[in-house]
Amino acid sequence: MEIPRIMVSAPHRSSGKTTMSIGLCAALSRRGVVVQPFKKGPDFIDPMWLTLAAGRDCRNLDLFMMGEERIHESFQRAGRGADVAIIEGNMGLFDSTDLEGKGSSADLARQLGAPIILSVDTRNLTRSIAPLLMGYENFEPDISIAGVILNKVSGPRHEQKLRAAIEHYTGLEVLGSVRRNPQIGIIQRHLGLRPAREELDPERAVDAIAAIVADSVDLDRVETIAAAAPPLAPLELSEAQPPPPSLRIGVAQDRAFTFYYPENLEALRLAGAELVPFSPLKDASLPPGLNGLFIGGGFPEMFMAELEANGSLREDIRRAVERGMPVYAECGGLMYLSRTMAWDGKRHEMTGCLPCDIVMHDKPRGHGYMELEATGGSWFEQGLRVRGHEFHYSEVVDLGPVDFAYRVRRGNGIDGEHDGIVAGNVLASYTHLHSLGSDGWAEGFAAFVRRTGFSL
Repeated sequence: MEIPRIMVSAPHRSSGKTTMSIGLCAALSRRGVVVQPFKKGPDFIDPMWLTLAAGRDCRNLDLFMMGEERIHESFQRAGRGADVAIIEGNMGLFDSTDLEGKGSSADLARQLGAPIILSVDTRNLTRSIAPLLMGYENFEPDISIAGVILNKVSGPRHEQKLRAAIEHYTGLEVLGSVRRNPQIGIIQRHLGLRPAREELDPERAVDAIAAIVADSVDLDRVETIAAAAPPLAPLELSEAQPPPPSLRIGVAQDRAFTFYYPENLEALRLAGAELVPFSPLKDASLPPGLNGLFIGGGFPEMFMAELEANGSLREDIRRAVERGMPVYAECGGLMYLSRTMAWDGKRHEMTGCLPCDIVMHDKPRGHGYMELEATGGSWFEQGLRVRGHEFHYSEVVDLGPVDFAYRVRRGNGIDGEHDGIVAGNVLASYTHLHSLGSDGWAEGFAAFVRRTGFSL
């Protein structure tokens, strides 16, 4: 199967790979190239920017949650119809929790046969760039590092020294040179920190990056490198079509709640759900005829005052939950369902659907992959192992009597031992699940909603 493709990676974090990935997606799209973006690892923020840049939903590729087979399935399914696939790596190229590098960006590039383009932060580098690149070339020789983009170059003299060292000592091609740019510096401080939907004018930010990358990088060579990627063994991919909807599930979607994997929404549709968006920030009441709610993650702490101010919707949700409405919530959704949220000396009322309060901290309280074992207290079968991830600065405090959906085998969750608060027909956890790594999640939730017989 022919899918022209590249991976954009870097020697270490904060080298500009997100900026380069966004810029390449946008610059190529503006040339009429159909670009399919991917992001390696669990992430919500970078994929929003890549989706905006490419005009196609970015897909995450994560070995821990999905496994190799489903990575290949997802890549080929999403890559069909695209002229080029651009995969943004995470961390440094070879970084991994495994000593042998399993699960690194290099490992993903190897699995997918993707040529790698390195974005290198060249500040304080001249001749030293040569041994750096020589090490990367030779560390795992079975991967293909096809070229380098020099980032944060100070000027023509700096660029000339870098190019001369690379040409003399390495076999790598310099594909472009991006100068230090205050405008890009400002944008980069938001990338990875704020979802595109929180930016007042994200299109303008993407346009600025695209213009600079188009002017600084040899896009023709990038396309040529992508086209040289070897064919993939074609997979037989099923073409399931969503059935006529038999459920209406409200999905909280606005600037406060943005963390949704496209596959999760698709899985709910395949399970027979019509997804009805609503805004906890703006809507005065829930949409009519709902049978359940899905409240994903995001940054509700940034909008505490606005969420509290929309008292009519908070009350509408609380009354519906008291009547038995099924709700599935992740992280930010859990926070919104609490009694109160406190941060930076301020406390605001939330929906009060869960007997707990939320306190924000300056450092993460949970960060990384999670392994869970279902307790049987929810629609997950008792003993089922579930994999996901967490990243939260908040803590659940003053928790009243509840059941838990999961025992934590890896990660932090609510208290280091449990996650998934179960209160009535609500399941709210810090864990983010991905439907390609959590078999039956969507089908189980849809079946649970049907069993309750709830209708708003």
